[in-house]
Amino acid sequence: MTLEKFQALIANVTKEIAGRPLDARLADFLNERFPAAGPEFREIANACRDAVAAGWMCDREHGGIKFGRVIAPCDAIDDFSVDVVEMQDVVGPHHSHPNGEIDMIMPLEGDAKFDGHGAGWFVYEPGSAHRPTVTDGRAYVLYLLPKGAIYFTRQ
Repeated sequence: MTLEKFQALIANVTKEIAGRPLDARLADFLNERFPAAGPEFREIANACRDAVAAGWMCDREHGGIKFGRVIAPCDAIDDFSVDVVEMQDVVGPHHSHPNGEIDMIMPLEGDAKFDGHGAGWFVYEPGSAHRPTVTDGRAYVLYLLPKGAIYFTRQ
């Protein structure tokens, strides 16, 4: 898996959601259009596994969380950024999303849940904040951040 191929996979998603409000309806749309058991979701999940194995994704680690910004905001993916984390039964640092956050949750081991949600998509609205938490196993979580905006609060 190359970065260029990965970006093309993400562009297939972002072109369908560009300009939509980040809210529960968007999560419903993503779960219907790109379901966790569907080919597009599986292809992105497999690409993440391949990229982590190749060493260019989740190439940093702190506090038991592997992470990294994979793609900076750009026109090719409708001004979203892409970050991917690998977490196992851990609570991450508190942060806020001024423009919202779209999460693609990919369980790897056990019945992993991200902030209480299993495999699929979840959307945090603009202005939201949380401590990202994976329970009951290990998961990759891919974050789409409009304009790459995220603020770590040190709370």
